[in-house]
Amino acid sequence: MLDFGFSEILLTSAIALVVLGPERLPKVARQVGNWMGRARVMARQLSEQLEREVSAEELLKEQAAPKPPAANQIAPPPAPEVPPPAPYVAPHAGHDSCADPPAPPHAEYHPPTTAPTSPPSND
Repeated sequence: MLDFGFSEILLTSAIALVVLGPERLPKVARQVGNWMGRARVMARQLSEQLEREVSAEELLKEQAAPKPPAANQIAPPPAPEVPPPAPYVAPHAGHDSCADPPAPPHAEYHPPTTAPTSPPSND
């Protein structure tokens, strides 16, 4: 910051003592010390606030950027291919064309009464 040596500080103190006098010099020195302390606190708060803002902005950028999958993670298996279900067709009421055909009447089985007249050929 400022580079003061011992001789510069001694010279400045002697000039302040002559200009201000021995009664007012301690009061002015205390006031200057308070101002310096306040300036340091304000500078530290400003730098901390800037650091917080920069880190918050970096976090927002990290969250917004898409992350590639990690190399050590196992990818989930692909979903099995399932054909889409057949569309549902509601039955039509009032038509005979869409209704199931009627069942044939039950016929009784009657074996033939006569035997075949010719023997089967082996041609």
